[in-house]
Amino acid sequence: MTTRLSLFNSPLLLGFDQFERTLDRIAKNSAEGYPPYNIEQIGDEGLRITLAVAGFTSEDLSVQIEDNQLVIRGRQTDDRSRIYLHRGIAARQFQRSFVLAEGIEVVGASLDNGLLNIDLKRPLPEPKVRTIKIEQPAQAASGAAGPQTIDVAPDRGEG
Repeated sequence: MTTRLSLFNSPLLLGFDQFERTLDRIAKNSAEGYPPYNIEQIGDEGLRITLAVAGFTSEDLSVQIEDNQLVIRGRQTDDRSRIYLHRGIAARQFQRSFVLAEGIEVVGASLDNGLLNIDLKRPLPEPKVRTIKIEQPAQAASGAAGPQTIDVAPDRGEG
């Protein structure tokens, strides 16, 4: 039996189990080789994922967003009317997932000559500046100048 050493096994890193699951998904997906894909930058805010899906039609493919993942599935059905003497191009199904960062939007998808293009938009973060008002202490706000003294008389209740 093998035990898996976690990167987030420290007691100081509580609540990072979601990150660990995401890293596991990424490692699993990167080991799969079908279908091959490219990721390219288009402009300042644009990204394009291109998958080689030769033989698939748009009816055979689905593109979905599940939580923070872009999931592409392909399923071909065998054409029973064809008689193959040699079958080197298999009708196979696949699922390819990409974890999307916060704020990335899927703009659209198109199928052209066996290439599925999925366009993404990554908006540039706008700098956020917020001014915090500095409060004055109660003494300064009431106009009192300097510290005040309080006279404390000893308790004379001797009896």
